[in-house]
Amino acid sequence: MKLKISIYKIALFTRSTSAFLIEKNQALNFILGLALCLCINPIYAQAEIKEHPITESLSQQSIDASLTWLNDNYVENPDNFHKLSLQTLAQAYAANDDQLKGESHLLLMRWHAYHVLFTMDSVYHHGEKAIPLFQLTNDRTNLADISSELAIEYIDGNDLQRSEELIFDAIAIYEDLGDKKGLGESYRRLSSICLSQKEIDLAIKFGLEALKITEISEDKSTSSLAWLALVLAYLEAGELNKAIHAANNCIETINTSEIEDEFTLARAYGYRGDVWSELKEYQKSLEDNLKSYAIIEAKIGAARPAAKTYRSGIAHAYYLQGNFQDALTHLEASIEGYLELGQGGKPRMQNLYNEAADCYYQLGDYQNAFLKAQAAHEIFDTLMQNKVANLESEALIKYESGKKDQAIEEQAIIIKQDSRIQWLGIGLISLLLLFIGTLFFYFRRNQKTSNALRVKNKENELLLKEIHHRVKNNLQTVSSLLSLQSESISDKSAYDAVQESKNRVGSMALIHQKLYQGENLAAIEMRDYFETIGEAIIDSFGEKAENISLKVEMKDVELDVDTAIPIGLITNELVTNSIKHAFPNKKKGHILIALTQDENGLLKLNVADNGDATANEPVVKKEKGFGTLLIQLLTTQLGGKLERSTVAGTSTIILFDQLEKSAA
Repeated sequence: MKLKISIYKIALFTRSTSAFLIEKNQALNFILGLALCLCINPIYAQAEIKEHPITESLSQQSIDASLTWLNDNYVENPDNFHKLSLQTLAQAYAANDDQLKGESHLLLMRWHAYHVLFTMDSVYHHGEKAIPLFQLTNDRTNLADISSELAIEYIDGNDLQRSEELIFDAIAIYEDLGDKKGLGESYRRLSSICLSQKEIDLAIKFGLEALKITEISEDKSTSSLAWLALVLAYLEAGELNKAIHAANNCIETINTSEIEDEFTLARAYGYRGDVWSELKEYQKSLEDNLKSYAIIEAKIGAARPAAKTYRSGIAHAYYLQGNFQDALTHLEASIEGYLELGQGGKPRMQNLYNEAADCYYQLGDYQNAFLKAQAAHEIFDTLMQNKVANLESEALIKYESGKKDQAIEEQAIIIKQDSRIQWLGIGLISLLLLFIGTLFFYFRRNQKTSNALRVKNKENELLLKEIHHRVKNNLQTVSSLLSLQSESISDKSAYDAVQESKNRVGSMALIHQKLYQGENLAAIEMRDYFETIGEAIIDSFGEKAENISLKVEMKDVELDVDTAIPIGLITNELVTNSIKHAFPNKKKGHILIALTQDENGLLKLNVADNGDATANEPVVKKEKGFGTLLIQLLTTQLGGKLERSTVAGTSTIILFDQLEKSAA
C-alpha cells in the first residue's frame, strides 16, 4: 500500500531535520520561480504551461480537477509542476473563490516544504496565506491540517512562539472534530517542538500521548514517527535503555506494517546507533549507522548531499573505536554534505570539525588538524555571540513590554475611576434617589474592573515566570556550549578557566530557575540556593573534591534578584578557591556557607573551610586574576566590606546592608 508522505517526514529527510536541496540548477530554477510568482496571470500562465503535454491537457480542466491532480503528484514533481501550481493559484484568485485559493496555497506550501526549491520563506508565505482563507470558509479540517504542518516548519525558522500557537490551535480543532488521526499526528509534532525547546519531560509526555491515540486510530505511520521522537527525548534525558526500546519499536512498526518510509527507518537505525555510542557499545553503533546509510544510499544515491550527512554516524563510531583513518573518510564526506545543504553554521558542525581535527592530529597531519580546529572555534564563537544577543534582547524586550503595558492599563483604570467619582458627586447633588441606583451600578462595574485587574496581574506573573524560564534555558545553553568547548582544550589553565566560567553561568541560571519555580517572583530563598549551587560546584571537580563536604548553617533568608546574583557569584568564586587550594592531595574536609541578617538589616556572608590555610595563603596572595577581581568588584557593587581570617582554616566574610543598596 502506497502511503502519502507527511510534511514533517519530508522535513526530516536528513538527520538534521532538513530536506535536501536541488543541487545543480538551483539558481536557474529560483530565478524562474520568482518570475512566475510575479506574473500570476491566468492568460500568461496558460501560455507557459503548454510546453508539456500533461500540463497542456490539465489547463483545459476545472480548478478542482487541477488541484486533485496536483495533490496526487506533488511528491513525484513532474516537469512544469510548479508552473501549473501557480496557474491554478492565479485561476482561483481570478474566480475569487476563498476555498480554492486556500487549497492552492496549501498545495504550494507542501510542495515547497517537500522539495525546498526556494527558502523556507516560501513555506511560511503560502501557509500563512491559507490559514485566514480556511477560517473564512469555515473549513476546519484543512485549517487544522495546515496549522499542524506549518507548526513543525517554524522550528527550523526558530519561531517557537508561532509554532506553539499553531500546534495548539490544531489540537483544539482535532479534539472538537473527534479526528483521532489528526490528533495523534499533532501530539507527535508537539513532542518534537518541546524537544527543540529542551523541554524533555514534556517531549516524553506528549510522545507517549501520541502513541496512545495512534493505537486507537491504528495509524502506524504516525506511531513510527512518535517512537522516533521518543528515541531522541529519552537519549536527551539520559534514559538510554528506554531510548533503545523506542528505536526497536520504531523499526519493528515500519517493518511489520505496510509503510513505505525509508527515511524514518534510516533515522531509527541512526538514532539507535547514537544511543549505542552512549552505552559504549561502539561496534553495535557502527553496525546500525552502516544500515542507516545503506538505506539512504539505496533510496537517493550516494552523491546527494543528504545521503552524505548520514555518514556522520559511521564516522563517530569509527572515531570512538580509535579507527581514525576510516573515521576521517566519513567525516569529510559528511562535512561536505552539510556544506552543500547550506548548513555549515549549524551547532552540529562544531562536533564534526572537532572530531576531524583530532583524527588529523592522531594521524600526524597537524596542518589540517589546525584548520579543522579553527573552523570549529569559528562556529563556537558565532553560536556564543548569537546566544548572548538573544538572551539580552529577549529578556529586556519582554520585561520592558510587560512593565509598559501594565503601567498603561493601570493608568487608564485610574482615569476611568476618577471620572466615575466626579459624575457620582454631581449625581448626589442633583438627585438623591438616582444616587442609590448609580452607586449600585458603579459598584458592579468596579467589581468587574477588580476581576480584570486580578486576571491581568496573573498574566503578568506568568509572563515574568516565562522570562526567567527562558533566561535560565539560554544560560544553560551557554553552559552546555562551554562544556563542549572544554572537551577540545588540552591546556590545563585554559580548561580550568572554561570550567570556572561554566560554574559562574550555572550560578546565574540557578537564580532564574529558583525565581520561576518559587511562589515569590521578587525574592529568592538563599539557604536552598546555597545548598544546590555548592553541591554542583563540588561535583564539577570530580575526584579532586570527593572528600570535601558542604555545610550550610543559616536560617531562611530571602534576597531580591539584584542582591542574589552578585552574592551567588561571590560564593561560587570562594567555594571554587577553597576546593582548588585548601585541600591538597584529596585531603578530607568541609566548606561552610552562612548568611545571616541582624535586626537592622545588615547582612553577613561567611564562606569558610577547615583546610590548610598556610598552603592557601601564598597562592591567594600571588593570584590576582579574574576571580579575585570579580569578588572585589561585586563586593563594591553591594556596598560591602570584605574581611578575611586564616585561623583554623580560611574564612572570608562580607558585610553589606541590603536596605542601603536597594535605596541607592
